Amino acid sequence: MNILWLQSAGCGGCTMSLLCAEDPNLLDLLDGAGLEFLWHPALSVETGTPVRRMLEQVEAGDLPLDILCVEGSILTGPNGTGRYHMLSGTGRAMLDWVSALAPRALHVVAVGTCATYGGITAAGENPGDAMGLQYDGAQKGGVLGAGFTSGAGLPVINVAGCPTHPGWVTETLLMLAGNTLGVADLDGFGRPRFYADHLVHHACPKNEFYEYKASASHLSEMGCMMEHLGCVGTQTVGDCNIRSWNGEGSCTRAGYPCINCTAPEFEEPGHSFTRTPKFGGIPVGLPADMPKAWFMALASLSKAATPRRIGQNAVSDRIRIPPTLRTPRR
Repeated sequence: MNILWLQSAGCGGCTMSLLCAEDPNLLDLLDGAGLEFLWHPALSVETGTPVRRMLEQVEAGDLPLDILCVEGSILTGPNGTGRYHMLSGTGRAMLDWVSALAPRALHVVAVGTCATYGGITAAGENPGDAMGLQYDGAQKGGVLGAGFTSGAGLPVINVAGCPTHPGWVTETLLMLAGNTLGVADLDGFGRPRFYADHLVHHACPKNEFYEYKASASHLSEMGCMMEHLGCVGTQTVGDCNIRSWNGEGSCTRAGYPCINCTAPEFEEPGHSFTRTPKFGGIPVGLPADMPKAWFMALASLSKAATPRRIGQNAVSDRIRIPPTLRTPRR
């Protein structure tokens, strides 16, 4: 199967993330699955006229296209023309190319939150009228329309994340190559469920602090960041702390709060990413699936039962009090 990868309005961070795939690396992994890049603007040698002719062949149906990957949002301005972003050397807008090529593809994959929902490029007043392939923020529609399906009968597969995890992209491509990804394998926002059925909270190294509601007050402290520092890992889909980045990392492992980057409109939280909005001293955003009254009752009990070790370590940048040593019973 071949892959045509287009980079639209974005920072290129998802390609940079993808190159961090390891054990095996990206190219070995694709080769082992029988996948190859028809063209990738950052990884392929071809440029200029050969690329333009290749795109024209795909558009005409003379060159079969198995997987169309789009990274970055689509700029539809000004006035729906898309001419804020022209594909260099073709005289045509990226909007025009994506609209023409997507119906030719067996599968269409939006890579990263910009391509899926608009993302950072749609923030603020959105002067470029940026949107995702099949979503405009949380609203279905986008560039291709709500009813779009690829040649295989699937909607756009939204591998969201800012940037997206390299494993999410490669696993999606492998599932498509093996014909094992169907509509039932996507969640309500079109994200592959193999990662979207998890929460960032799962396997977070700060979970002991979360259990006792022992909270950090400042960045770099060890405690849970939900209460004061804006962390929404208990509400955010993603297996970031299970399938760690580069073999060991994640936002919360690095001491930074989860900002919900796999979700539509994460770029407009209405407050600082590192501040938890509160009403009457109670965090507005509570863990998914948990009634507020239950959470408050549990939080009160947990805080009352917090061991000194956990309370002290929570507001420190390192372990100050180690676990108590227990003498084995004889």
